[in-house]
Amino acid sequence: MKFCHCTVMVKNIEDSLKFYQKIVGLPLTRRFMSGPAKEIVFLGSGETQVELIEDKEKPEIRHSENISLGFEVVSVDEKMAFINEKGLKVHSGPFQPNPNVRFFYVTDPDGLKIQFIEYMK
Repeated sequence: MKFCHCTVMVKNIEDSLKFYQKIVGLPLTRRFMSGPAKEIVFLGSGETQVELIEDKEKPEIRHSENISLGFEVVSVDEKMAFINEKGLKVHSGPFQPNPNVRFFYVTDPDGLKIQFIEYMK
């Protein structure tokens, strides 16, 4: 069995698409309407993708503060500088729980925590 995608419900597909493409760096894979009020976008180039869904019939979005999506970066320091240049705020971190990993969090346009992780060598 393989993990295919993670679904994220969003309020505004355009805002979320910009965030996941420009900030996270995920390429657009597919985009389509799934009925008159629902748009679906898939992003990512690896085995696992992020699926964004905007459903105008269900505009309320609730994300648990205990869930995050993690993305590997070459350098936490460089990614934090990039985040600051884009006018976004770091939610929390950076953290280094052991000598092998560093990470920090930002939030997407709907408040979902996004973790950027650097694996140290």
